[in-house]
Amino acid sequence: MKFSRIALWLAALAAFFLFFGGPGTRFGLWDFRDGFLMMRWAAYLGLVSAGLALTLLLIPRTRMGQGVWLLSACVIGLGVAYVPWQFQQQARSVPPIHDITTDTLDPPEFIAILPFRAEAPNAPGYAGEEVARLQQEAYPDILSCRLDAGAEVAFEQALSAARKMGWEIVTANSATGRIEAIATTFWYGFKDDVVVRIGEDNGGSIIDVRSKSRVGRSDLGANASRIRVYLEELKAIGL
Repeated sequence: MKFSRIALWLAALAAFFLFFGGPGTRFGLWDFRDGFLMMRWAAYLGLVSAGLALTLLLIPRTRMGQGVWLLSACVIGLGVAYVPWQFQQQARSVPPIHDITTDTLDPPEFIAILPFRAEAPNAPGYAGEEVARLQQEAYPDILSCRLDAGAEVAFEQALSAARKMGWEIVTANSATGRIEAIATTFWYGFKDDVVVRIGEDNGGSIIDVRSKSRVGRSDLGANASRIRVYLEELKAIGL
């Protein structure tokens, strides 16, 4: 087999690992650790295929008649390797935490959702001051949301916003002003848990949100992003 075909096959294998590692995890074909390992191998294979293709392109004898194959292998390999690299850069840009809340002094607690977290590696409790400090440094905009509407109206707005987010509602209790839900990430299908707390606040209402991952040390900023989008949706509903 010509070296150009080998380079292209390596690039294709890298692409397979990259594009099926996440969905395979989501649908329970393998553990998320295996999905991450596939992403790592995708990067290695992508770089190897691109390196081999570039080397062969520099040699006139091997380049002759194989330019399209080699260029394709190079483009695919580098493209595939870029995704894990970007993933790693994202991980380095955020603190290694996975529990984000608008109220770090009195974070909303998980209650109804606890059975779903029974086997989760990450405990449901809040870790305390160190996590709060890291969150405030990285996400100073994640704050409680105040609405002019009373608690009853705010609860309905909060529930409507949660449904628009596509979360699986576990409980919604207007009497206690609590909503608990499960958010599933798109690519890997990770289950993150969300609790929304609605309370009275000088004639209006105050809403606090907490989003926590079940697995992993770092969430790559996913929980903070989720809370931001939710609060924007909540405010939009109230307009």
